[in-house]
Amino acid sequence: MKLLEERIRKDGVIKEGNVVKVDSFLNHQMDVELFLEMAKEFKSKFASHNINKILTIESSGIGIAAIAGLEFGVPVVFAKKSKSINIDGDMYTAEVESFTHKCKNQVIVSKKFLGADDRVLIIDDFLANGCALQGLISIVNESGGTVEGIGIAIEKGFQSGGRTIRNLGFHLESLAIIDSMDAATQNVEFRQQED
Repeated sequence: MKLLEERIRKDGVIKEGNVVKVDSFLNHQMDVELFLEMAKEFKSKFASHNINKILTIESSGIGIAAIAGLEFGVPVVFAKKSKSINIDGDMYTAEVESFTHKCKNQVIVSKKFLGADDRVLIIDDFLANGCALQGLISIVNESGGTVEGIGIAIEKGFQSGGRTIRNLGFHLESLAIIDSMDAATQNVEFRQQED
C-alpha cells in the first residue's frame, strides 16, 4: 500500500534494534483517515472470505481493527493483556511475547465473544517474530472458529514472523513490508508487492 509506505518514510523514525517508530500516526496518535484507507485495502484483500468477526490484541491493533470492523460490518474482539474485575466466566488464554516491549503476556478472550461459528480475520499493527499472531491463532483454534485471514499494517520482512505464519498455510496480507531499514541513515526499503 503506497500510501502507508509514504507515510512511514515521511513520519516514521528508525531506531536501533530494528524498531520503526510510527507513533505519530499509527499506534499512539492515530490517523483515522489513513486507517479507513487501510480498512478498505483489507476489505479488498479478503473480499472472497466470509468473515464475521475481527480479532486483534490490546492495544495498538484496536484502532485499525475497529475501523476495519466498520468496513466489514462485523464485531471486533480484542485480546486483553490482563484480567480485570469486569471480566468473568470462561476465557481462552495464550502466552505471547512482545518484540517491542520485550516481555511476555498472558492474553485472554472471553469465550462468550468467540466460538465455533466464527470466521475470523486477525488484524494487528506490526508483525516481527509472529509471537502475538501465533497466540491469537491458538485462541481462535481453541474456540473452534476458523482463521480466514490475517491482516497486518507493517511487516518487518527481514524477521521470521511473516515467513513462519505463511508456512503454516495462513492467508497473510501485509500492507507494507519493510525489507531493510537503517537507523543511521533513516533509509527504509520496502518489498515490492502486487496490488
